[in-house]
Amino acid sequence: MTKSNFNPGIMRIKLQHIFNIIISGTFLFSASNCASKKPDSIRKLIWNDEFNGKGLPDATKWNYDVGGDGYGNNEAQYYTKNRLENARVEDGNLVIEAKKENWEKNKYTSARLLTKGKFSFQYGTIEVRAKLPKGRGTWPAIWMMSENMKEWPEDGELDIMEHVGFNQGFVHASVHTKKYNHIIGTQKTDTLIVKDASEKFHVYKADWTPEKIDVYIDDQKFFTYENKEKTYEAWPFDQPYFIILNLAVGGFWGGKEGIDDTIFPQKYYIDYVRVYENK
Repeated sequence: MTKSNFNPGIMRIKLQHIFNIIISGTFLFSASNCASKKPDSIRKLIWNDEFNGKGLPDATKWNYDVGGDGYGNNEAQYYTKNRLENARVEDGNLVIEAKKENWEKNKYTSARLLTKGKFSFQYGTIEVRAKLPKGRGTWPAIWMMSENMKEWPEDGELDIMEHVGFNQGFVHASVHTKKYNHIIGTQKTDTLIVKDASEKFHVYKADWTPEKIDVYIDDQKFFTYENKEKTYEAWPFDQPYFIILNLAVGGFWGGKEGIDDTIFPQKYYIDYVRVYENK
């Protein structure tokens, strides 16, 4: 993608930056999740969605990215808007569902929800309790981008959780900046193996301060990125960021080993999203 063609809505180029993760740098994790369903009463909760209603996601909190042009990643799905078949709240969860169906020029549908224009924050803790889809070709994510995004990767990206179905249970966290990104082979990323990521809910958390970003799964830290250089090229994370939840199908990474059409439909369950102010 050239800078002159930049569009924040179609910006997640993920090529092969985590394909060759060194196993010695990969953690094994299968602890049971005992996270509370109640918001933390000690920290200050500044934004949340508990998904306790029914029907479409709360329009006061969530926007949609819409389209089927691959989103910079050669993804195969068409992201729909206000369509219950692809994004709905039921039984206390947000359900993002990828379906095998023809939609315009695409063979799959799904949804990508984001808080851009409705909520962003600078520093704090974000927690998302989720159960991931399963199967070759699925690519769910929890991530964040700058509310004032003009250029990628200059203005930064934080990936709190990514999982590709052909590598079941390997959960990845990454940051992207001008100096550190996969295009030039300098990406900062790490991986945790969560054997039951698609069978049980786990809490994916990022603690973000002016000094560093720490990413956890069920309170086990597995990725840290520190603000050592004090430059915008290495640390663009001193500005408000918004939240994105999506389930892609295929793509340069998610579809690296093809798409198994027999797995669909696949559902990505999000129990809650909570953002806390640092104290």
